[in-house]
Amino acid sequence: MSNLFGIFNTGNSGLNAAQVAVATTSQNIANAKNEFYTRQRVNFSASPALSSQGVSVGSGVTVTSIVRIHDEFVFSKLRNASANLSYDTYSSQSLQEVAKYFPDLSDAGIAKDLTNYFTEWNNLASNATAGSQKIALVQSAATLSADVQSTRQTIRGLQDSINSQLKTSIDEINSLGERIANVNKQIAAIESDKGNYANDLRDKRDELELTLSKMLDVSVAKGNITSDTSIDANMTDSGTQYYLNIAGASFVDGSTFHPLVIDNTSNESSYYSIYSEIQDGTRYNITEQLSGGKVGSMLDLRGRVIDSSVNGGYPQDGTIQGYINKLDSFAQTIITETNNIYAKSAQTSMQSPNLDLKSDTSLKNAYNNIESGSFDMVVYDSSGKEVARKTINIENATTMGDDTFSSSILTQMNKNTDDNKDNNSLNDVDDYYKATFMDNGAFSLSPTSLNNGYTIAIQDNGTNFPGAIGLNQFLTGSDASNIDVNSEYKKNPSLMQAYGAPVVGNHDVANSMLQLQYNTLNFYSKDGSIAKETIAGYYSALTTKVATDASASSTSYDTNEALHNTINTQYQSISGVNKDEELANLMQYQSSYSAAAKIITTIDEMLNTLLGIKQ
Repeated sequence: MSNLFGIFNTGNSGLNAAQVAVATTSQNIANAKNEFYTRQRVNFSASPALSSQGVSVGSGVTVTSIVRIHDEFVFSKLRNASANLSYDTYSSQSLQEVAKYFPDLSDAGIAKDLTNYFTEWNNLASNATAGSQKIALVQSAATLSADVQSTRQTIRGLQDSINSQLKTSIDEINSLGERIANVNKQIAAIESDKGNYANDLRDKRDELELTLSKMLDVSVAKGNITSDTSIDANMTDSGTQYYLNIAGASFVDGSTFHPLVIDNTSNESSYYSIYSEIQDGTRYNITEQLSGGKVGSMLDLRGRVIDSSVNGGYPQDGTIQGYINKLDSFAQTIITETNNIYAKSAQTSMQSPNLDLKSDTSLKNAYNNIESGSFDMVVYDSSGKEVARKTINIENATTMGDDTFSSSILTQMNKNTDDNKDNNSLNDVDDYYKATFMDNGAFSLSPTSLNNGYTIAIQDNGTNFPGAIGLNQFLTGSDASNIDVNSEYKKNPSLMQAYGAPVVGNHDVANSMLQLQYNTLNFYSKDGSIAKETIAGYYSALTTKVATDASASSTSYDTNEALHNTINTQYQSISGVNKDEELANLMQYQSSYSAAAKIITTIDEMLNTLLGIKQ
């Protein structure tokens, strides 16, 4: 049976337990404003009873542990919600910025430029020889071209900025991973002694995990998930095993850290790809597998699929790259269709810019917008009368100069044929003009020795050949990056002509240009798809998509913000510090301490009484 000294020890254990409880409660109150602090509770158990003569008497209380009130399931939901909210935050901000690059108001923007451009063609059609009308047309075309170029450059600048930020973000991710590995090492060292719990370090690791989840999606596995119903029914992490994977690749394995590698050394565009690297130095490209968080948003906006040999090393996908591609398709069609029409304006000679094209390369393989079909070469005399016409056919295998699989362009153009069906071999197209394709890629139609004041025009029947290769250009360039007005016309607008046949009163080219705005055209995408729209309709669809994407991203942000707040509230209700609750506990433990002290005082009085009897 317990003696007085045993009871004294029982009271002393109560004092110690209450003291530990007060200290823990004080720690909770002190960290009430600490967002990443998890409240703690003291776990008590009765000390082993002492038995004597068939009677068992308790020997006090023992502090078995100080545990975190933490629910791993709710925490994992918070981690995912943080990743989603961070993704939408970055996407919404970026897409709102892109939307500002298309200020299509009544008095500004590319849509207004298009209206002005076709208005000037209409004015020229009314007075085809007026120098002032030609000047106004060239200026409006130059404004349209400059605004298209500027918009593309600004969008590309945002894409470049995201690519640069990606490097900083991956460096931050690696720093977080290294810190998590170091925390794991400290946890293992502290908890190697049975009974020790590195609660504050686990809080620190949770903070790092949440910060990391805002950067990208991660998968976390902890070796031992338990529930201590004596304190709290939630599932909490325990043990020292820890695994954190990114895109299926090991990133943190306990105290071992495997950094991500970001590299652009083999890409002329300087756009980065991201790799997981194993210990032997082997790299695995995980750019397409990364998702969620700020980095996932960056990659979805910038683009993930990168091949240094395709598209100049720029991404082949991505929201922003999609806008650039559509703007390129828009500009390409304007250039091609404008030059298709302008090729109808008879000239003394024609020459294309130097083409990135070999003599034996299929035209349809080299140009995504050249179609099978035909175009006509038309020769006019000095009075504007048509004197010869030759039809040139383009098939799948047609090249500029190789006749292996199909008659080439040069062969068809230079072939001695009776184009006029008059049995006269000296008045056909090949008698007046000779086609040449040089090694540097320059294609030309030059007058022959028989040519005396004759001019030539190209009338396309749907092949896009003259516009694609740039014969008799009014607009130069190939896409939105370099669309411009022919420099000769910018220097001297009077050189441009609105006629087809070279006679006063012929306004065929100007009238066709005016009609172009109403025609349904083919807009060729880099992925091989073709959209059929008017010029204004296609541009309107592009701006609508930009605005819709920005609006959808903003809506998604609002939804995920609300979801994140709900989950965070649930998490804080479990792990957060409630001051009222802690103050109530503090009073309870203070009362327990006072009661335990009363036991000590009582035993002291009893001992004094006992000593007094002995005296």
